[in-house]
Amino acid sequence: MNRGRHEVGALVRACKANGVTDLLVVHEHRGTPVGLIVSHLPFGPTAYFTLCNVVMRHDVPDLGTMSEAKPHLIMHGLSSRLGKRVSDILRYLFPVPKDDSHRVITFANQDDYISFRHHVYRKTGHRDVELTEVGPRFELKLYMIRLGTLEQEATADVEWRWHPYTNTARKRVFLSTE
Repeated sequence: MNRGRHEVGALVRACKANGVTDLLVVHEHRGTPVGLIVSHLPFGPTAYFTLCNVVMRHDVPDLGTMSEAKPHLIMHGLSSRLGKRVSDILRYLFPVPKDDSHRVITFANQDDYISFRHHVYRKTGHRDVELTEVGPRFELKLYMIRLGTLEQEATADVEWRWHPYTNTARKRVFLSTE
């Protein structure tokens, strides 16, 4: 849905009234997505991400039609307490898949950048699998988690915030324990 001229508070109230469980807001600059806000309704939390290295689905060559099967999720490298929190926020965006689904979405953490990849697999033999990327793909960089929903931005407590300008910021890794 295009936000248009609707205010954030009105969008959140409409989502709550219609039983929507999550609200995603994508910020863009000159047509390229640069930010993602994931707000879990009705009580929160809200996670704020920066997007980089975005390749849209229509930019990936040789794509077929999009499968509407519910995807299996792979969460890799999100082993710290904060990583598990982010994993839960992202995991609850998707419904529970059926066992016979051939769609896979991967969230893989490396150096606090979460890579999003979307694939479809097909068994070609007894032990062989063919993996096809169906896009989009991008990197997420978490910079804040608030305890409330999106319209409570001014009053909700901050659960976690990235502090890039401290002396050890470039050496610290937050989302994994490795």
